[in-house]
Amino acid sequence: MNTTPFAELGLPTPLLEAIEHLGYERPSAIQSLAIPVAMEGHDIVGLSQTGSGKTAAFVLPALARIDVNRRKPQVLILCPTRELAIQVCEEVHRLGSRLPKLHAVPVYGGAPIGRQFRALEDGAQLIVGTPGRLLDHLRRGSFDPSEVKMTILDEADRMLDMGFREEMEELLAQLPASRQTMFFSATMNRAVEGLIKKFGKSPQMLEIERKALTVDSIEQRHYEVRERSKVEVLCRLLDLEDPRLAIVFCNTKKAVDECTEALLARGYPADRLHGDVTQQMRERVLQRFRDGKVEVLVATDVAARGIDIEEIDIVFNYDVPHDPEDYVHRIGRTGRAGRTGRAVTFVFGRDLYRLQNIERTIRQKIPRHRVPSQEEVEDRRADALYDSVRDRLEAGSFQGHETYIERLLDQGHTATDIAGALFTLLREATGTKGQSIAEDQSGTADGGKFDRSDRTPHRPDRSNERSNSYAGDMAKLFLNLGKTHGINAKDLVGMFYREGQVPDGSLGHIKLFPRHTIIEVPEECVEKTLRALQKAKLRGKPFLLKRDKQA
Repeated sequence: MNTTPFAELGLPTPLLEAIEHLGYERPSAIQSLAIPVAMEGHDIVGLSQTGSGKTAAFVLPALARIDVNRRKPQVLILCPTRELAIQVCEEVHRLGSRLPKLHAVPVYGGAPIGRQFRALEDGAQLIVGTPGRLLDHLRRGSFDPSEVKMTILDEADRMLDMGFREEMEELLAQLPASRQTMFFSATMNRAVEGLIKKFGKSPQMLEIERKALTVDSIEQRHYEVRERSKVEVLCRLLDLEDPRLAIVFCNTKKAVDECTEALLARGYPADRLHGDVTQQMRERVLQRFRDGKVEVLVATDVAARGIDIEEIDIVFNYDVPHDPEDYVHRIGRTGRAGRTGRAVTFVFGRDLYRLQNIERTIRQKIPRHRVPSQEEVEDRRADALYDSVRDRLEAGSFQGHETYIERLLDQGHTATDIAGALFTLLREATGTKGQSIAEDQSGTADGGKFDRSDRTPHRPDRSNERSNSYAGDMAKLFLNLGKTHGINAKDLVGMFYREGQVPDGSLGHIKLFPRHTIIEVPEECVEKTLRALQKAKLRGKPFLLKRDKQA
């Protein structure tokens, strides 16, 4: 256990005051090793996993080197992703809170470059950024590297894995040769060694050994899910897994709010926890969660600290955490008291790099699973409904409705018809409205890449020669009737062509689901079709028709 206080690491008083204000008692192992060496001006290679406190290990010496009276870039921190750049810059502001003239900015792709121009022109002394965007500023002349004293490469192995080698080398080659360089990496491989050999000056190697972080009793898996499909996939998994209690972790308060509202709109007993929730409300939400009145708790990492409830069956990583240790803490909420637990993570695009980082940290693979289809969810609901009806029959707790049943029988309905109608009503009352998502398309059913090659438009009116001639933009409409209401494609085609003022042969794909339908119509027809069908009925049933929100 480390016993060296921060005061003995050679840091200036303003930084020690900030550390004390933040409540840090003692430095971590990597901080104790790296800060004194960095303060002496040596180059460093720090081998330390994410979550070990390495950010403060390089931010504190960097802040100590800055002349706040000089409005020129003096420290450059390179990060692999925009999320990490923002996170590191936030830590810079926290640790530099007692440096009133400090000006630090994050610079990354995907953000307005004009705002970054202004921030750099205002005299940023510390820049945290991704290699591509920093190189862009360097080439444009908006970033002047002539007075850079210190350069830090955070997660150097990930930057190289992501293909930033050329950008990193071009950037480093144009920085002053006298600068101090610190390389931080979770792993040491040939690519990292090559970078250190080319740009380091006899760096000191600092390595922190850590045990693998994992929980053997937890079944872990991940699904490749687009952002706009997350709510639908989450609902499908909740229906299939049927947990007593579940926690859904998001990275931001906004994501928590949006996810919670979407779950409530679909009828799931959910509630939220994040930094804006008062302590009194937090305690009330947790008590309702313990009592089972709230079955799905949506939370941020900070808000979920201190939750110690044994009956949590499953944890969802709605967003991949930035820090592998956060992942371990999250999934550790399940599988307690000797129980087996389940952990599900949604990933897409660059999230896969974070997932790989987590796998390296816990030293095990997190297998990918296929996104369950709506049909699988419907089958699961049907099985659950069958089990509940069977249990009620075996228990004999169905008395008091004989009069209604006899009246229906007297009207000529068979017992089978009555039971079928009741099953349909129960499924409609207990089911949640599902939606079609891109992950349903072929190519993902067997775990492959996303593919739209099979999305051939539905053209039931084959006798019309114009059925495949429409080449304009198509829009998707949502209809709240589906297979369980006895609706078929032929009914829809007739209604849209006859009453909906849609030109013959111009309907696109029609996809029927148990409780709703998605219909593609020409974009130019949407408004007049919605007006024309506003009071229409389909098989004697009124319906809701609107633009599909998932389109």
